[in-house]
Amino acid sequence: MVIPPPVRPPRLLNFLKPYVLKMHFTNKFVHAQVIHSPTATVAASASSQEKGLRTSMDITRDVAAASKIGKLLGERILMKDIPAVSVLFKKEQRYHGKVKAVIDSVREAGVKLL
Repeated sequence: MVIPPPVRPPRLLNFLKPYVLKMHFTNKFVHAQVIHSPTATVAASASSQEKGLRTSMDITRDVAAASKIGKLLGERILMKDIPAVSVLFKKEQRYHGKVKAVIDSVREAGVKLL
């Protein structure tokens, strides 16, 4: 006899999707990407190294650039119908400066952060 798995409400299933926001900062550029953990694929990404953004930004590594990257990434996440994202901090990252700018911009774009 096979017991079927329990049925969860669809509202809860939207927030159990394992999407992770990872950020990387170099001396020249800001990179952020959302990774789907089970398949290890990049769901959405944004970088200050992209040609379209480099021309509109004076400096590609400061807090203002990080804020623009977060806003662009938030729009791309919503276009792919990803309702919620969890944030993964590296060992040396704190919720301050560029990291805060990226996370706040993604949140303002309408993405739920877990």
